[in-house]
Amino acid sequence: SKLHPLTGRCVLGSAGCKTDVDQLRSVLDIKMKVYAHNHRKPMATPSVAQMLGNTLYYKRFFPYYSFNVLAGIDSEGKGAVYSYDAIGSFERTPFSASGSGQSFLIPLMDNVISHKNRLDERRDLPAEEVVEIVKDAFLTAGERDIYTGDAVDIMVITKDGIDKQTFQLKAD
Repeated sequence: SKLHPLTGRCVLGSAGCKTDVDQLRSVLDIKMKVYAHNHRKPMATPSVAQMLGNTLYYKRFFPYYSFNVLAGIDSEGKGAVYSYDAIGSFERTPFSASGSGQSFLIPLMDNVISHKNRLDERRDLPAEEVVEIVKDAFLTAGERDIYTGDAVDIMVITKDGIDKQTFQLKAD
């Protein structure tokens, strides 16, 4: 899977070279265990975001070939999404995408989630509706991009934990 839970409230999504992604996940898992052992609590999502940025930056001269999106819940209980480049530069965004289907997903999310270039009233979207939007977005990407896989794993992060579901994109 391209998704990797780091805590009960934080998930890492990665695209790129599989071996580099696996190595990065291993390094992050070790750092998370050390933090949990030293502090007796899991790391907060903004702290995980900074740690990931630092970890990537540390390898900037021979970087991990991985392009990451970190999602979780911040200390205020709000959703937090962070987008990264290969050398650790990151920003908090309303949504993000990485990988071969990125060019198909971002414009759709700009329209539906950020309400760019729309005149209708913006409203809060319930989690179930967002999941359906994500499914539709990946169906669209899968039709146009041959490198988008046959299924998408969707993880919904709440204060109670992570709910995972798999949605099949292609039936052929």
